[in-house]
Amino acid sequence: MIRRRTAGLPALLIGLLAVSPCRAAAAPVAADSSLGLVWVLPFVGLLLTIAVTPLLSAAFWHHHHGKLACLWSAAVILPYGALAGPSAAIHMVLAALIHEYLPFIALLGALFTVAGGIRLTGVLRGTPEVNLLLTLAGTLSASVIGTTGAAMLFVRPLIRANRRRRHSQHVLVFFIVLVANVGGALSPLGDPPLLLGFLHGVPFFWPMRNLWAPTAALCAFLLAVLYLLDGHFHRRAPQGDPSPIAEVEKLGLDGKVNLLLLAAVLGIVLIGNSLPLAVPLSLLGVAFDSRLILQVALLLAVALLSLWLTAPAVRRANEFAWSAMSEVAIVFAAIFVTIAPVLAILHGGGAAVLSQLLNPGGLPDERLYFWGTGLLSGFLDNAPTYLMFFHLAGGDASVLAGPQSPTLVAIAAGAVYFGALTYVGNAPNFMVKSLAEAGGIKMPGFFGFMLWSSVLLLPPFLVMSWLLF
Repeated sequence: MIRRRTAGLPALLIGLLAVSPCRAAAAPVAADSSLGLVWVLPFVGLLLTIAVTPLLSAAFWHHHHGKLACLWSAAVILPYGALAGPSAAIHMVLAALIHEYLPFIALLGALFTVAGGIRLTGVLRGTPEVNLLLTLAGTLSASVIGTTGAAMLFVRPLIRANRRRRHSQHVLVFFIVLVANVGGALSPLGDPPLLLGFLHGVPFFWPMRNLWAPTAALCAFLLAVLYLLDGHFHRRAPQGDPSPIAEVEKLGLDGKVNLLLLAAVLGIVLIGNSLPLAVPLSLLGVAFDSRLILQVALLLAVALLSLWLTAPAVRRANEFAWSAMSEVAIVFAAIFVTIAPVLAILHGGGAAVLSQLLNPGGLPDERLYFWGTGLLSGFLDNAPTYLMFFHLAGGDASVLAGPQSPTLVAIAAGAVYFGALTYVGNAPNFMVKSLAEAGGIKMPGFFGFMLWSSVLLLPPFLVMSWLLF
């Protein structure tokens, strides 16, 4: 395939910020609504609230994040209801909640519950070697049990090992980058964008064959930096940090039944969209089918089974609590509502603008696909972002997975890797942050995490885009 090199990255960045008003025909808003960039403001305001409020007052955020989320959601719903009518506003909210939020929160809740019933026993000290091994194990398992599953499985022992250390937040930052994002690049089970690609005809083992080399190189680089940086902080720690641990506990695994339930969750996700006999359903004009309801019901059943079959002592030892899950559920409900107009703009007239930027002269520029998919995936839901760029590249899986494979590599890598840029780039990022803070580890704020991730990731991304595309 002939690939055309351009200097179009600055134009793409401008295009991503200056998409023209459009008709939102392919989004969860009325097809005749003309949306301008003003509709992006509630989403930006919500992100700034998530970023700034905990820095100004962590206690205020803890007690009032639900109210703040409702205010920003209302900033979309009420003006849209006044403009297009109450029924259109209800349709927009229901479409976002049914099609995006419901399957998202059902999967996240099931994985949170099941992984919370698995406990790695034994005395774990947060040495550079232990932190490296736990992060490596999570990274290797992410493409098998998903980034969310791996993050929920390994984050608790990592928190327990490092809570007595003076400097430990960097360990959780690397964990988010590697386990909750980059490690999931090798199979459709790893990350939702790749699952969408599989459901649209991309072969199951295509990510393994095409992404193993850049993923292995990126993971090796990040793990090496983690080990060196963690060793530096560990050597500088004063004597007695970490403090001695009196208890002696044999290494082992409690709650093994949850491993079977974890496999059940993965099976539900993998085959759920392929189930036959889908019965069309509708709620207040929002169309969906019975497979969605079945998937959610099965995930709920697995979560209840986990609660029933796991000894309460295991969850107590894991310090399992619902507060982190509650915060994530509330914040992401607002994110899915406020992001609806943003996606409507991108899927409407914005798609034509992006198509011209990404395909100069009718030929795809893989570097622009990589950075375009990535930058949007860092702040928006990376699954619909992947799907949008997949269709901008032609949408034919046989072509994209074959002769046009470099373009799909750029899209897939951008969607998965760049999810680590912010706390809202991928679902488990914010969950790990909440669990770490609940476990006594002070995490960087929204902008602080962006600084960490940008320093760690942007240089290798630049090298990767130069070498691969």
